[in-house]
Amino acid sequence: MQPTMKAMETEAAVLEELGAPLRLRRLAIPALKPGQVLVEVAYSGVCHTQVLEARGKRGPDRFLPHLLGHEGSGVVLETGPGASKVRPGDRVVLSWIKGSGLDVPGTIYEGDRGRVNAGALCTFARRTVTCESRVTPIPASMPLREAALLGCAVPTGGGIVLNTLGLRPGPSGGAAGKSLAVFGAGGIGLSAVLAAAMVGLDVVIAVDVAPHKLEQARAAGATHAVDARERDPVAAVLEITGGRGADFAIEAAGRRATMEGAFAAVRPAGGLCVLAGNLPHGERISVDPMDLIRGKRIAGTWGGESMPDRDIPIYADLYLSGKLNLAVLLTHAYGLGEINRALDDLEAGKVGRALIDMSKESG
Repeated sequence: MQPTMKAMETEAAVLEELGAPLRLRRLAIPALKPGQVLVEVAYSGVCHTQVLEARGKRGPDRFLPHLLGHEGSGVVLETGPGASKVRPGDRVVLSWIKGSGLDVPGTIYEGDRGRVNAGALCTFARRTVTCESRVTPIPASMPLREAALLGCAVPTGGGIVLNTLGLRPGPSGGAAGKSLAVFGAGGIGLSAVLAAAMVGLDVVIAVDVAPHKLEQARAAGATHAVDARERDPVAAVLEITGGRGADFAIEAAGRRATMEGAFAAVRPAGGLCVLAGNLPHGERISVDPMDLIRGKRIAGTWGGESMPDRDIPIYADLYLSGKLNLAVLLTHAYGLGEINRALDDLEAGKVGRALIDMSKESG
């Protein structure tokens, strides 16, 4: 059962040692600083960034022990001095992508084992101290379950399509006659597929090694699904596009082979590959400079170039109007006590976008 907590404490999953399981700890909530916000977390997303952090694949970590999680939803409990963007009772999306408002880079919690560090946002906790710049209010009618996806997966994947590539629905939106290949059909990749289908791209190719993820991609609007275990994905993209190559490619798997494959799959003379995945610390990719000379382009993305105060309300409206089927992204929900299984399942490719449901009893 979900434990009973005192008013000013939280239960959180703490990373105490790289490569070791996260441990649930009771932590005292500190007094709020100017600009800070205390949120009762309803749902937290789980993504590969947390897997890399927990497994020690992002290099040395000088902040141990600390909290994790950078996407979620919840209800504001309290605001600190000078915080005016939200009020107690507001439903909010929690996002690592910085929006408007006061920014407070970190918090220190006290526990029975000493101090625990936290960044500007941590969502693997039942209650979290964050700040104005990491919360965005949403309509009361927006379900908090789906709203959790608006903190990272959707603004990154959908933002690449809408912001980085600048595509819009309609004849003048730049999508007509264009093709997109998405390498990696996890939360970010599926969000890109949803947005690509929404703006009307003619060809949307999903590439993955997990059949269940390819089925999700089809449900999200992919016109083609390529199982990279059975076919060379670059050859498949070239075949689907008539030997030309895709106009756009998005890499969302966080693997060297898929990054290089996504770049190889775009057409010369203007094809653009956007990298959204994260590689382990120190790992590099290789590109042939002749491809760049021939006009292929490669770029990274920072959260889909999203502006939370502008974009999150748009995504919420699209969901509420039935134009953005966020439910297709969700495959598994875990209790906070199952956080390590959630990370293991994500690393093994068993889930799409997993959520930590703070009301769910741990199994």
